[in-house]
Amino acid sequence: MVQNMFRSGFLVRASHTLLTWVITLMLFLHDTDLRRCEERGELLLPVLFFLLVMLSVLFYFAVSLMDPGFVLCDSIKASGEEESLIPQSSTPRPRRCGYCLLQQQPMRAKHCQTCQRCVRRFDHHCPWMENCVGERNHRWFLVYLLVQLLALLWALHIALSGLAPAASWDLWLRANCFLLAALAVLAVFSAVVLLLLGIHLYLASVNCTTWEFVSRHRVSYLKNRGDERSPFDRGLLCNLWDFFCACGPAAREGAVPNSV
Repeated sequence: MVQNMFRSGFLVRASHTLLTWVITLMLFLHDTDLRRCEERGELLLPVLFFLLVMLSVLFYFAVSLMDPGFVLCDSIKASGEEESLIPQSSTPRPRRCGYCLLQQQPMRAKHCQTCQRCVRRFDHHCPWMENCVGERNHRWFLVYLLVQLLALLWALHIALSGLAPAASWDLWLRANCFLLAALAVLAVFSAVVLLLLGIHLYLASVNCTTWEFVSRHRVSYLKNRGDERSPFDRGLLCNLWDFFCACGPAAREGAVPNSV
């Protein structure tokens, strides 16, 4: 039963939710800007902060529970338009997955050994989400990172506003120990989320996934291209449009402007 709880991601998601609301509650209870606004009857900022935290939690669960793009069957084939756009010299033969025994693994898909499924346009498996990031939830993962970063930075500012002066270092540490612990957690998470957001914005701008970027030498349709840019790169604006606005795999997989 315990193993099933770990596999389902229950403990990871519960830990994230608990940590989020414990820190939020600390910011409301201590003598911070939020508390002062409440005491003055100015509820706009506290309500906005609460809604932003709630939005980050909702995005977290949406991305965590969303189907990342699992490959369900072998009947998926590239369209004629896709085949015409991909140079014959760089088009790999259909791949067979040795784990879930798919006879034709779609281009840019990869088997996730944690989820035990093949995922379309596989980016990575996120242990904090306990879910893969792939074709269907990658854009929402990036939106979640942006919302989470805004919430973290605002929480950092609020926590700093609650640090109280004291006559000595010992008294200062005792008076602010909970806020200092919250500040340490918020600072670490802010740095990690900022780094992830920057990386994924760059990858989206060049139409590349984390898996393709890190393991280029192992990917069948990339390893023979040397150090060239991603074969799916259509330019900054087109890449970002396809990433955030286009639907379906064709827009992100079909266009290969550069021949080998």
